[in-house]
Amino acid sequence: MAETRVVLITGGAKGIGLACARRFAAQKVKVVIADSNEKAGTKAADDLGAENGNVLFVPCDVSDLLSVRNLFAQIRSTYGRLDVLVNNAGIVAAGNILDLELEDYDRVMGINLRGSFLIAREAARQMVAQIEEEQERDRDRLSRYAIINMSSVNAVMAIPDQLAYVTTKGGLNQMTKAMALSLAPHGIRVNAIGPGSINTDVLKAVADNPEAKQKILSRTPLGHIAEPDEIAGIVQFLASKDASYMTGQCLYADGGRLALNYTVTPA
Repeated sequence: MAETRVVLITGGAKGIGLACARRFAAQKVKVVIADSNEKAGTKAADDLGAENGNVLFVPCDVSDLLSVRNLFAQIRSTYGRLDVLVNNAGIVAAGNILDLELEDYDRVMGINLRGSFLIAREAARQMVAQIEEEQERDRDRLSRYAIINMSSVNAVMAIPDQLAYVTTKGGLNQMTKAMALSLAPHGIRVNAIGPGSINTDVLKAVADNPEAKQKILSRTPLGHIAEPDEIAGIVQFLASKDASYMTGQCLYADGGRLALNYTVTPA
């Protein structure tokens, strides 16, 4: 079995994706950061060890098939394999059923759902090809190969003016289950994570507003907005041999939000 694993993180230039990249880079695995933000992606790779050949940044629009194929061609030419996918790229666009523009709906669907499918399909095909070539034992495969989709608590709850976003996350949960069933015979595990309120650029405008922040904390029993590294730790677990018997699951890291049927007054 190959010694060094290669991890691909989409949307890896900032937020949860960057926190994941830091975690994996610290483990001395090869990290590929894919992102449409070339400036942030290049900086992230440089900061994490691109000069040593341990981190690679590839600009990628996950909704574009040619861009995705170019990404995987560069992964193969640089590292020759792929072992873990963190399918993290995602965007939001405000709008409810009455006022959401079709252009915005299509853009969110393109990145969050179509993009997740295109990336996962290429990753799965690459992993299956490696497994067939290397003839790894079942236990080795279950410890080595993992796909982690980034879902949301809003896959099972809803925000009226984020219709497109919540729709994609609900779809991603079902995609996770279908992928897990298809790839189980190959020894590839597929799981998802459903974060609650995380301190990323998407939430920054809300978190900087005291009234809006108070509203978030009122529905969060643990009483704080999570940092991206708190999600990255779960990603690291799902990618590890400690999660070798887990597939088809979505782990919700939401500070207790889904268990709550009333609001609380934060300290």
